[in-house]
Amino acid sequence: MTGFGLAATDEGNVKFSVEIKSLNSKFLELNLKLPRAYSDKELLLRNTCSKEIERGKVSAVVNIERSDENQKGATINQALLTNYYKQLEAINVALGANANNLLQAALNFPEVISYQEEEGDEKEWEILHQTFLKALANFNQFRVDEGKVLKADLELRIKNILTFFAEVDQLAPLRVPQIKARLTQFLEETVGKVNVDQNRFEQELIYYIDKLDITEEKTRLKSHCDYFMETLKSKDANGKKLGFISQEIGREINTMGAKANDAQIQQLVVGMKEELEKIKEQLLNVL
Repeated sequence: MTGFGLAATDEGNVKFSVEIKSLNSKFLELNLKLPRAYSDKELLLRNTCSKEIERGKVSAVVNIERSDENQKGATINQALLTNYYKQLEAINVALGANANNLLQAALNFPEVISYQEEEGDEKEWEILHQTFLKALANFNQFRVDEGKVLKADLELRIKNILTFFAEVDQLAPLRVPQIKARLTQFLEETVGKVNVDQNRFEQELIYYIDKLDITEEKTRLKSHCDYFMETLKSKDANGKKLGFISQEIGREINTMGAKANDAQIQQLVVGMKEELEKIKEQLLNVL
């Protein structure tokens, strides 16, 4: 959801500029700064942003720069300033206080400095509005370009998970004879081969192996990965949906690791978890 858009328009002695940038956020948090003359247009621009941006911590700064001859500066009320200054000076002498910064103190009194209010102009507003829309278009294009990079990275991470999954799929069936051989050796060494009830042993072995079976986890993991890729191709904003799918992928990976009972499979599970963490980090940037 990070983005940046900038647009500027020069019109005679006036320059209109708009800068829009955003960071990640679960909701739309819009901070809009407008020239005072066009404060009545804030709601219009906010509505436009809410439709186009959807989510993100967004800062939009709209600025108008005029040439020196067109500047509307501040006016100092000299008579009022003089009156305030003399009163401060008299009080200062009476109290024997430090006389520093009396002028600065007088300038801060009410109505000493007044600012000439700019008036909104429809022609200027049209130019400003078009500049804003250009900046917004540039902002969205930035997001589209970033989205293509993110999409390629997410696809790569899912493919890596599926590569690890394929190796797990090959190793999983090999566990049964290994487990049987390990348990048989343990029983023979502890109670002796002749004392082992083979029927009971086979029953317990089936029960034990069933507890370690990861067939369902493999099926669901493959399904979730396929669904993730399918959702990633959608043109809709599916950042939250992808987040939910990634949680389901993580659940299956964790269960698979808990049932693995095999060092090689555990290593592959760790690899899948690493790829999933990278996916979750990237999803913070997806709408």
